[in-house]
Parts: sequence; structure tokens; C-alpha cells
Amino acid sequence: MTLHRLNPAELASPSGFSHAVVATGSRLVMLAGQTALDGQGRVVPGGLPAQFERALTNLLTALRAAGGAPADLARVTVYTTDVPAYRAHAAALGDLWRAHAGRDYPAMALIGVARLWDEEALVELDGLALLP
Repeated sequence: MTLHRLNPAELASPSGFSHAVVATGSRLVMLAGQTALDGQGRVVPGGLPAQFERALTNLLTALRAAGGAPADLARVTVYTTDVPAYRAHAAALGDLWRAHAGRDYPAMALIGVARLWDEEALVELDGLALLP
């Protein structure tokens, strides 16, 4: 399986995502939305960066259970109840992403929402991965 990350020169230079990801010879894994729930089903405290880290960790745990790794992520959608806070913490969130998922960025989107299923949740991540 091969993932090719494409960032055309005609588009603005991406920061923390790839414009397109092309996969060949793979299995598709659909990853459910993950919030910052701990093992007991409680949203972790600590604000947006702490919740982003836990949601990402939960997403990667589900991916690993399917036999995948962070580099297999083709697409991730981030939902947040506070876009301005997400922007304010963008550098820290990028550091957390690289620490847990590396520098092979999937195609990504950020969507502002009124609220998430878990009322205390500030962020949720879902994704698609392609495995050999």
C-alpha cells in the first residue's frame, strides 16, 4: 500500500495538513469520532490542548486496533466548539500532533460546531485510514 501526499504549487502551502492524499493497494478503515474520554468515560480536564491530545490518542488507539499506524491516516476531520481557541492553540496542537502522529499529515478539515455529543467536549476527531 502506498499513500502519496500531494501539495500542488498552485495552492497555498499547507501547514499541518496535506491538500490531497492518494492511496493505492489498500484496505479502508473508517474511524469513529473520538472525544477526550478517559477509560472511565469521562472527558479529561485541562482545556483544548489536553482534550485534543486525548482525542487524538483515542483515535490512534482505534487505528492501532485495526492494525494501522498514524502514517496510514488519509483523512482526519476535527470538530471544535471553539474555533478561536483552536486557532490560539494551533502551535501547541501541531506539537501534540507531531509527538503522537508524526509529520505525515493526512488531508484535514476543521469544522466549528455548536456542541458535541459529550457536553464537556471541546474537540472531536474522526478519520479514514488506508491499510495494506
